[in-house]
Amino acid sequence: MRLTHLLLLAGGLLARRGPAAAQGPGQYVDPLIGSQGLGRVFVGPTAPFGMVKPGPDCTSSPNSGWLPEPTPVTGFAQVHVSGTGGGPKYGNILLMPFSGPLVLGDKSAHRQAERVALGYYCAQFAQPAIKVEITASPKVSFYRLAYPPGQPKALQLDAGFFLGEQPEPDAREAQQFVGSEIEIVSDTEVRGYSRIRGGWNNGRAYTVYFAAVFDAPVAEFATWKGGRLQPGQRLQADSGEKTGALLRFATGAGDSLKVKVGISFLSAARASDNVRAELPGWNFAQALGQLRTRWNDLLGRAELNADAPLDQKKLFYTGLYHTMLMPVDRTGENPLWNGPAPYYDDFYAIWDTFRTSNPLITLLAPEHETAIVNSLLDIYKHDGYLPEARSGNANGRTQGGSNAEVLIADAFVKNLPGIDYRLGLAAMLKDATVPPGGNEEQEGRGGLPAYQRLGYLPYGVPRAGNRTLDYAYDDYCISVVAKGLGQQATYEQYHRLADNWQNLWRADYRSHGATGFIMPRDAAGRWLDTIAYGTSNIQHPTFVYTPLMREYPWYVCHWCGFFYEATSWEYSLSVPHQVPTLIAKSGGRAAFRARLDTLFEKKYYNVANEPSFLTPSLYHWLGRPDLSSQRIQQIIAQSFSPTPTGLPGNDDSGAMSSWLAFNMMGLYPNAGQPYYLLNAPLVRQTTLHLAGGKSFKITAQNLSATNCYVRSARLNGRPLRQAWLAHQDLVRGGELVLEMAAQPGSWGTQTLPPSAD
Repeated sequence: MRLTHLLLLAGGLLARRGPAAAQGPGQYVDPLIGSQGLGRVFVGPTAPFGMVKPGPDCTSSPNSGWLPEPTPVTGFAQVHVSGTGGGPKYGNILLMPFSGPLVLGDKSAHRQAERVALGYYCAQFAQPAIKVEITASPKVSFYRLAYPPGQPKALQLDAGFFLGEQPEPDAREAQQFVGSEIEIVSDTEVRGYSRIRGGWNNGRAYTVYFAAVFDAPVAEFATWKGGRLQPGQRLQADSGEKTGALLRFATGAGDSLKVKVGISFLSAARASDNVRAELPGWNFAQALGQLRTRWNDLLGRAELNADAPLDQKKLFYTGLYHTMLMPVDRTGENPLWNGPAPYYDDFYAIWDTFRTSNPLITLLAPEHETAIVNSLLDIYKHDGYLPEARSGNANGRTQGGSNAEVLIADAFVKNLPGIDYRLGLAAMLKDATVPPGGNEEQEGRGGLPAYQRLGYLPYGVPRAGNRTLDYAYDDYCISVVAKGLGQQATYEQYHRLADNWQNLWRADYRSHGATGFIMPRDAAGRWLDTIAYGTSNIQHPTFVYTPLMREYPWYVCHWCGFFYEATSWEYSLSVPHQVPTLIAKSGGRAAFRARLDTLFEKKYYNVANEPSFLTPSLYHWLGRPDLSSQRIQQIIAQSFSPTPTGLPGNDDSGAMSSWLAFNMMGLYPNAGQPYYLLNAPLVRQTTLHLAGGKSFKITAQNLSATNCYVRSARLNGRPLRQAWLAHQDLVRGGELVLEMAAQPGSWGTQTLPPSAD
């Protein structure tokens, strides 16, 4: 029998002995979906947008901490990210139970069994036979540890561990140790901190303070600094070395030990306060129930028909769950400045999330999206720019445009209340007009002077192609907010600048039957058929650049190419505000349909590239929503499944999962614009429970494997002939009935989706 089957069998035994199963929609969440392969999702328990994410760290390599057997568990850290690419971040304050003498050494253990469910993680170690159960509140991890009968109950707390450590000093995207401290403050509490810098965003140092509280007294302890163990030493003050503690607990009180680990980004005393405020008692089942109630409140805002297939429920509700893991709500825990505004961190990155993750949060949890946008504006007020990405309280890692602009515009057109949109417009204009200075990876718009002078970014500016596309869309978003605020001159200026993507459109370039592509151009306006190979100043070899070219890692660094993570075949279709113009430039409707067909049939399309998220729905602008639905269904069938390898790429803070969830409902947002494209749902009925007690129901009548096309639609009893729906029509509540059939009809063929053309 294969190891995975053994683990599943043993996991079933654990489940029967563990806490009661989750109820409500949370029972369908499977945190292991997307945990293996490229998905990299976090598997441990956490609250919605929760600050703590306790879970197993299997060596210091994986971004999410977790790897399957046969990799052993090194310990359980309290802070993680989910679904990310690039270098790791966090993995701080490692806790590891063991049974034996208080000596330094490897305490990693193999899992004999493992169970993961909403709000709950459980592992049974093979040797020693210790059972670890974990749940959480927003700022506190809660462990229940069961030791072998009669064996010593011991625990290791490592304040020096972190993910992504590399032997090379200051390696790019590697986390670097700065300092740590640990203190035995009483026989039931240990406090300290870990200070780390670098990681994925090459950020400044951040400090995770902790307070670990026990339900049994410590009978013996030893602390260490560097490699020096000191029995009985209560304090290891920070001197730039790794510190930790080994603890043995009193016997005679049973074989279990409960541990609560509060964290804070302000102080160890604040971490201790977080424990008392959020989890004052020792009832593990009660804490788990409270966490699941938090989740069910959010997950239940989208209700599928009760008889939906189990696999559909798993994919859908796990998709919602993944979407609400990040960014992280650290309100009241900002170490950089005080103030009443919300504070969110771990935007990882907005380039990934603006298309589907944030619109899904807007739809199901608008109060959180309002707080997220207000947090971005507060960061702008104090740091000077809107972040494109942020982690460890530091901006960093612009991948394309200054895409916080899209979040502000999306909130504006969807009428999210409680946001200072005039401040938002000022922040957007700062991004668009003021170069960010020395570190263009950190914030703002890289290459801005050249963009302002030329109307495009010339080859040689890193990511010139996709940045030009993004800047044009960001400028469109500025024009939307400016127009809505009555600033006509600003609207007109940025409405014109939204055309700038056309300055890199090489109209005469042909590739595999398609005409016109976003292609590299130098500062003198010349199209570049060949590109320099590498960066040598002595020899100057070149290579031919084509729309299917990926320059890295063979020709330039990963971040230095003309496009980031995709090809011109994909990016040349990423013009979400001017699709009719794109169609005309591609040769008209027939040519554009042929181009889309070629993209999918020759497998040039990759759903794991966020700039391609909208592409399957571009058939809508040809009056063929049936073809959009057909492509989406093919992509989902081929690329998503309720399995550990069930995501086609990095989940990217819920980007992949939210794309799936939207399309399962039959909706797709065009972020920054106030409508949803309508496709054939994969589920028979979805009821969205909205703010103010309103509900919106989407019903696909006669849906089956054969009846997979929308033949007609009615909105609140009246015919809806267009294949798109205004956001305001949705949030007013009501019902959309889609009549499904085996063949498409005339629905959606005449009134095409909106455009800024």
